Amino acid sequence: MLAQDCPVRTALQVIGGKWKPIVLFYLFDGSHRFGELRRMLPDATQKMLTQQLRELERDGIVARKVYHQVPPKVEYSLTAYGKTLRGVMNELCKWGTAHHATLEKGGRASTNRASDAENRKHAVVSDP
Repeated sequence: MLAQDCPVRTALQVIGGKWKPIVLFYLFDGSHRFGELRRMLPDATQKMLTQQLRELERDGIVARKVYHQVPPKVEYSLTAYGKTLRGVMNELCKWGTAHHATLEKGGRASTNRASDAENRKHAVVSDP
């Protein structure tokens, strides 16, 4: 398989990056104004958040609704197509929760990588 044909690469081109998955996580709760998303992601610059939202909008994942009022109001929400990512995001959240628990149990500075990999495997499998 050629690298450009890899389905994981294709998916990550749409939802990959530092902020996109987190934006999606918050949008699964409902629509949010730009300022709300900005407060939820305090480490993201305004420019980066704007860029990530535009890319998600371009790819049909996020809808941007502009209310013509003063002051201007813009809301972002998931499109029907964006909502198809719910299963993927739920699994990612489950894995992240299990991984976080594994790190808390074993400590972050463990030097036995084989043991860490085995622990993570069991933590993910045993997660309900």
